[in-house]
Amino acid sequence: MRFRVLGPLEVAPPTTTEPVTPRAAKIRAVLATLLVRANEVVSVDSLIDELWGENPPRTATTTLQVYISQLRKLLHTVDPEYGREALVTRPPGYALHLDPTHLDLAVFEELHESGRAALLRGDPAAAADLQRRALALWRAPLASDTPHGALLARTAVRLAEVRSAALEQRIRAELQLGRHQALVGELHAAVDEMPMREEFHALLMVALYRTGRQADALRAFAELRHSLVQELAIEPGRQIQQLHQRILAGDPELMRPPSAPAAPPGQEPAAVPGPRAGLPGRTADRLPSRDPLFTGRVESLDRLGALLRDVPAGSCVAVTGAAGVGKTALAVAAAHELGDVFPDGRVFVELDGQNGVASPAGALAALLRQLGVSGRLPSQVDELRPLFDALTEGRRLLLILDGCGDPAGVRALLPRTAGSTALITGRRIPPELTGRVLEVDPLAPDSAQELFSAAAGSRVVRRGADSAVREVAELCGGLPLALRAAAARLASRPHWGPEMLAARLRDEEHRLAELTASAPGFHDRLRSSYEEVGPELRRAIRLLGLLPAGSFGPREAAVVLGEDEAKTGDLLRELVAARLLLRVTEGPTRATHHRLHELWRLLALECLAAETSPAQLRAATARMADDYAERILVADVDGMPLLEWFALHQDGLVAVVRRCHAGGLWEQAVRLADAMTGLLEARAAWDAWEACHGMALEAARRAEDLVAEARLLRSLGDLSWQQRRLLAASEFYEGALLTADAAPAPTERGRALIGLADIQLDLGGIEGAAALLSPALDAVADSTRGRYEAHRALGLLALESGQPALAQGHFTDCLDAAGSLDDPRLTAFAQRCLSRAHGTGHAPPGWTELRPGTWRLTADEDL
Repeated sequence: MRFRVLGPLEVAPPTTTEPVTPRAAKIRAVLATLLVRANEVVSVDSLIDELWGENPPRTATTTLQVYISQLRKLLHTVDPEYGREALVTRPPGYALHLDPTHLDLAVFEELHESGRAALLRGDPAAAADLQRRALALWRAPLASDTPHGALLARTAVRLAEVRSAALEQRIRAELQLGRHQALVGELHAAVDEMPMREEFHALLMVALYRTGRQADALRAFAELRHSLVQELAIEPGRQIQQLHQRILAGDPELMRPPSAPAAPPGQEPAAVPGPRAGLPGRTADRLPSRDPLFTGRVESLDRLGALLRDVPAGSCVAVTGAAGVGKTALAVAAAHELGDVFPDGRVFVELDGQNGVASPAGALAALLRQLGVSGRLPSQVDELRPLFDALTEGRRLLLILDGCGDPAGVRALLPRTAGSTALITGRRIPPELTGRVLEVDPLAPDSAQELFSAAAGSRVVRRGADSAVREVAELCGGLPLALRAAAARLASRPHWGPEMLAARLRDEEHRLAELTASAPGFHDRLRSSYEEVGPELRRAIRLLGLLPAGSFGPREAAVVLGEDEAKTGDLLRELVAARLLLRVTEGPTRATHHRLHELWRLLALECLAAETSPAQLRAATARMADDYAERILVADVDGMPLLEWFALHQDGLVAVVRRCHAGGLWEQAVRLADAMTGLLEARAAWDAWEACHGMALEAARRAEDLVAEARLLRSLGDLSWQQRRLLAASEFYEGALLTADAAPAPTERGRALIGLADIQLDLGGIEGAAALLSPALDAVADSTRGRYEAHRALGLLALESGQPALAQGHFTDCLDAAGSLDDPRLTAFAQRCLSRAHGTGHAPPGWTELRPGTWRLTADEDL
C-alpha cells in the first residue's frame, strides 16, 4: 500500500492505481494522525484529543475502537495480504507500520534533506533537482480534506514551513546555476504568497538585478520595508539591508552567482587555501540580525562579552541553558557588539534546526562557505580540516556554532589555530570542550514583563493591564519562547486583553495548548529537550512531574521515582545537565533541592498521561501520597517549622489528594487529607479544607471505611461551624454521629457530640449542650485530642453558667492534654481560657474565643 497525505488523504492499493479514501471524516483523522506518526505508538489519549479536543464524549474510547476496527477493514480491503496486520495495538495506543518509501510525507522530507545537503556541499544542480522532486509531491496542505486536531494542526504548520524552505533552497540553487531570468515570475508569486518572508524578497531582488532591472529590485525592497514597518513596526533584517546597499551601489560582484555550476565529475575545481579561497583582508560579517525584542540580559551580555574578549585565541566559549531561554539571541547580540575584537569577521552556522546541518562534514563545509570559499569541497571531515585550519590561521574570527547537540560533531568545528574563537550554544555542552560556560536562566520578572509587552505591542499599552501582564509573565515562567508565544496568542485574538489571556493560561491542563495555538513550533521546542535524553531519564522526568509545583528535595524525588537516594541523585544530576531540571537551595540548612520549570512540569504531566501505564502511575502516586502523609504526621519537613512548610506546600498537597481521588487511590486520599486537617484549620484555609476533605469523604465512602467517613463528616462540620454556617455544621455532625454509631467509632461519636454541643452553646442552649457533653466525655476517653475538645467545651459551658471554678478545672485538663499533644497552638488557647476563668484574661469586651482563633460576640450577633 502507498499513502498520500500531502493533499487530500489517499490510500493506493499495491496492484492498482485507483486510490481509496475513507468516507468518514473521523476515520480519515485517525488515519492521518497515525500516518504523520508512522511506525510510532500513538496513545489513545492523543487520538481522542485529536478527534474531539477538550470535550470528548463519554463513549470516546469505545467510539475510537470502532474507528480502528473500521480502519483495519479498509486496509484489509486495499491490501488483503498485509493490510490488517499493518495497524497494530501497542499500549498505550496504536501504531501503523509501513515502509517509509510508501508514504509521500516521508519521501518528501528525505528528498528535502538530501537537497539541503547537496546545496551545502556546493552541488546546486543536484540540490535543485532534489528539491524540485520533493515539491512535486506537494498537492495541497497536509490532509486537506480532513479535520485537524492539535497534532495534525502542528504538523501542518511545520510541513508548510518545510515546503517554504524547500522552495527557497530550490530557487537559491537555480540562481547559482544562472537561471535568474526564468525565476523572476515564480519569485513574484512566492513574495505575494508569503509577503513577510525576507529570504524570498532577497532572492527576487537578486534575480531582478541580474536581469538588468535594478530599479525593480530596489522597489521590491521598498515594498517589503513598507509592509514590515506598517504591520509589525520593525525594519528589514541586516542581511537584506546589506543586499539593498549593494544593489544601490551597483555592485558588479552581485551580478555573478557565488559559485560556478557544478562541472562534470573529475573536472570540478577543488577549493584550496590561498588567495582565491582565503579572506581578502576582512571577511564580510555573516551574522543574523540582532533580535529586535532582545531585552533583559544586560548582565549576561556583559559577562559573555568579557569572556569573549579575554579568552585566549584558538579557544571557545559556551552559552548553555534550557530550550527557549534565549541562548541564540544572546550569542548573536554579543557578536554584534564585538566587531572590534574580531576584525577578520564573525560568522554564524546553525548546527541543529530546520535550516541547520546534520553532519560534522556538512557543518564544516557551511563554515567554509560562510568564510568565502568557492568551488568543489571535499565530503569528509579529514579532508576539510586542513582547508579550514589554513583559512583561519592568523585570523581573528568569531565562529558562532549554534545548537550544539553532538559532542563529537562540534569538536570537528573548533578552531585549532591561534587567532579564532568559537562561541558554542546548546543545551548540553560537553564538559571537556570548555571551562568558560555562561548559563542562561529564564528572565527575571521585570524583564519578562518587558519582553511580553514589547512582543504584544500596543495591545498591552492600550489596555494598561499591569497586573495581568505580571501574571502572564509568571505563568510563562520567564521563558522567552513562552512569552513570545503568549504575545502571539494575544495578537491572534483581537477581542482579548491581557486579562483574558492570563485567565486562559491559569488552566494548567490547557496552558501548553494555548501557547502552541498561535506559535505552532512552541510545543515541539519544549518537547525536543525531553526527546533528546534516554528512556530512563524520560521516565524520571515524567514521574517528577507528579510532584507538586515548586521545589522538592531528594527524598520526595526518590519516593516518586521508586529508587534509592543514591540512584536518584545520579538521575537528578543527569537531568540538570540536560537542562530539564533546575538546582536550587532551600530551607534553614540551605539544602540542595530541585525544581522543574513550570512549563516542563506541564509537559512532563502530558507525557506521563500518554506514555506511562496506569499501574505505574497509580503506584508512584500512592508512594508520593503516603510519604507526604508520613512526613506531616512526624513533622519531618526539611528542618522547617511544620506550619511554615505546609504554607509553602498547601496547594500542591491538595493537588496530590485530588490526583489520588482521580486515580481511585481511596486509602491514600483519606490518609493524606487526615494528616492535613489540623494544618488547614490552623491556617484557616477554608477553601482548601473543604475541597480536600470533600474528596476524602467520597474516597472513604468508596472504600467503605465508616470510621474515616465519620471522621471526615465531623471535620467538615468543624469547618462549617468555624465559617458560622450552623445549619450545615449541624447536618455534618448529625451525619458523623449516625456513621460513627454504625462503624462503631466511639471517639468520632464523642467528637460529633462535642460539635453539636458547640452549636447549642452558640444558640444559647446551655441545658442542651450539657446533655450532649456528658456522654461525649465518656466516648472520647481513649483520645487525647478528643478529651481536649470535650474539656474545652465543658469549660466554656461552665463560664456561660457562671461557674468559673469548674471552668478552671476543665481548662487545666485542656492544658495537660495540649502538653501531651505537643501542640503550642492548643496550649496557648488553653492558657488564655484559664486566664479568663481566673478573671485575669484580656479578651476584647463582649467577645468570647470558642476555639483557637475563632471568636464570637457574646451578644445576639455572631461573629
